[in-house]
Amino acid sequence: MTTLLHIDVSNRGDRSLSRSLSEAFVRAWIEVDSAVQVIVRDIGVNPPPFITDAWLGAVFTAPSQLTVDQVEQLKLSDMLIEEIDRADVIVIGSPMHNYGMPAALKAWFDQVIRAGKTFTFDLARGDFPVQPIMHGKTLVFLSSRGEFGFNPGGIREKMNHLDPHVKTCADYLGVDKTYIINVEFQGFGDARHTASKDNAFKTINSLAAELVKNFR
Repeated sequence: MTTLLHIDVSNRGDRSLSRSLSEAFVRAWIEVDSAVQVIVRDIGVNPPPFITDAWLGAVFTAPSQLTVDQVEQLKLSDMLIEEIDRADVIVIGSPMHNYGMPAALKAWFDQVIRAGKTFTFDLARGDFPVQPIMHGKTLVFLSSRGEFGFNPGGIREKMNHLDPHVKTCADYLGVDKTYIINVEFQGFGDARHTASKDNAFKTINSLAAELVKNFR
């Protein structure tokens, strides 16, 4: 049985385009594979807290030495990491904020990219001591952008600090394959936006059908 981890980042509720993209992908998957298990994590409504010095202190304390307070500090992180561990496919719907990640998504990554849990650190590996613990996961990243030209070769490619950051972080969660689908021109609201949106939903349907076959 395939498990999807469905994460929404936008705090705009029903007005959110990125939410409609992620919901469309999950719905398209379910239409082909009704047995799929879906874990829902809405960090737009319930954003993870930013990590603190106390949190870091707990992370770098041996499990056998953790205090009751430190265990509580790591409770949410442990839960979020368990969701990732169970997932075959991670589906994230997120807007682009100021050319990068919304704060809630960055906070989620900070909670789950964790030494001893999602990656190991070994100086015997030389200049690349960090290696992910989990493997074989697929990321489907669905996003909305107010402007346009952020894709490779676009006029704003160098301003796109969202996709590269997400892909880099996802590597440390065991993601081996990433698919990115986005809608641009949202701030313009013209025919270009309509075309971008129509193309995204069409691509979502075909990608979901393709991936279902791969995971059967």
